Amino acid sequence: MVNNDDEILRAAPKEASAIDNEIFRGAADDTKEVAFIQNYIGSENRELFTEEDIYYCIDVLLEYLDKLNDKADEDGYIDIDAEEIARHIQKKAKKEGMGPYELDALILLIDAELEYNEQLENEE
Repeated sequence: MVNNDDEILRAAPKEASAIDNEIFRGAADDTKEVAFIQNYIGSENRELFTEEDIYYCIDVLLEYLDKLNDKADEDGYIDIDAEEIARHIQKKAKKEGMGPYELDALILLIDAELEYNEQLENEE
């Protein structure tokens, strides 16, 4: 009986380690994503968004795109209107006490996020 408990105890740190590694990889990926976006939008727009702002805008963007999945064509593609999404982010941010964000800067951020994801898809 002790051996079974020992085996369980020995397995738990390995599982925890795997979870920690996955979290670390996720954080590293997020850091790369934010760095890509900051580089893409340029120094004049970089000052308009903190890292927290970028994460917030990405979250709202992804929620919005998820809702658009119902409107996907037979190949799974959706029409993306960056200005419409930017206005949605502005509206939601105002409600939630974030921002304010300039429309043109948001459109650039959206373009950067879409470009980042396209590059990830091409790497696979």
